[in-house]
Amino acid sequence: MTAREPAETRTTESESRSTTSETRTTTTTAPAAGRSAQTATLAEIAREAGVSAPTVSKVLNGRADVAPATRTRVEELLRAHGYRRRRAEASRSPLIDLVFHELESAWAMEVIRGVENVARDAGLSVVLSESAGRLTPGRTWADQVAARRPHGVILVLSGLDESQRALLTSRSIPFVVMDPAGDPGADVPSIGATNWQGGLAATRHLIDLGHRRIGAITGPSRMMCSRARLDGYRAALETAGLPVEQDLIRPGDFHHETGYRQGLELLRRPDRPTAVFAGNDLQALGLYEAARELGLRIPEDLSVVGFDDLPVARWVGPPLTTVRQPLTEMAEAAAKLVLDLAREEGAPATRVELATSLVVRSSTGEPPAVQR
Repeated sequence: MTAREPAETRTTESESRSTTSETRTTTTTAPAAGRSAQTATLAEIAREAGVSAPTVSKVLNGRADVAPATRTRVEELLRAHGYRRRRAEASRSPLIDLVFHELESAWAMEVIRGVENVARDAGLSVVLSESAGRLTPGRTWADQVAARRPHGVILVLSGLDESQRALLTSRSIPFVVMDPAGDPGADVPSIGATNWQGGLAATRHLIDLGHRRIGAITGPSRMMCSRARLDGYRAALETAGLPVEQDLIRPGDFHHETGYRQGLELLRRPDRPTAVFAGNDLQALGLYEAARELGLRIPEDLSVVGFDDLPVARWVGPPLTTVRQPLTEMAEAAAKLVLDLAREEGAPATRVELATSLVVRSSTGEPPAVQR
């Protein structure tokens, strides 16, 4: 599927509370010496950047009416001077920014539910954004976040470029990456799942049932989670002494349509697999459709395993065997972590992985040869 590339990130606000209480603001007056020191620092940065002190103030406050080149120059000087907004000055909005790389599936709804659970308890609302398939948000997104001054930012299957990270850091806006697409780096807090273990468990389950020709429909190769699931699949086959047949591995993108299309190609082979590990539940449902079109029964003729354990996995016929990824719990952990970072500025980065587990339902069984 071709990713869309809009000029800007689309943003909507989802209220966590049915009624919003009035936000109380307490103003703390800094000592005169503290004000003088800050003013001198801003003046020095303004002189070095060749701009006025009010322009530096606009950059600090996330104002949009600053030329991009000027903003970049000032931001670099702010970083060089180690200038950060004091906590007393950084009055945060009662918001959490939640950014998706795509916002089109039940998978996203499980994540939203988890973040909303934590935000509601903290008296906060959630701002939803979509980067429309890109692995970093749009150009103006960071400026919009800086202007909103949320308690924190959670990025799902996304990341930040260096300039975006620097801008949020200079505003003391913490961020956490959930299910990072790539390696977020040791200095970036992140929440993930044991994807490799999940791929291993799914494939071992099929091997234990007697399957020897096991296909796979992967996720996007650029995403760390899909690579880990495929590596788990390979490890299970190799450990069992079975060959990894590249012809049985089909590239996917985590969408239903790709599961259907790649499923047709796998199942039309004269030596078709007797089982398929789909990279996620949506692709598994596409595979269901392909099997029905070709007159194959699940699980009598074909066993299918998905990944995620979305609610729909229990509702389809037959109910889908899948690897449960604790999406709601992962989202709750990400929201709690970003709020902890907001309370304790400078806390060390944390990498947390929540356990996956195999959920066996009715879509898997012995292969036809064993049944006979």
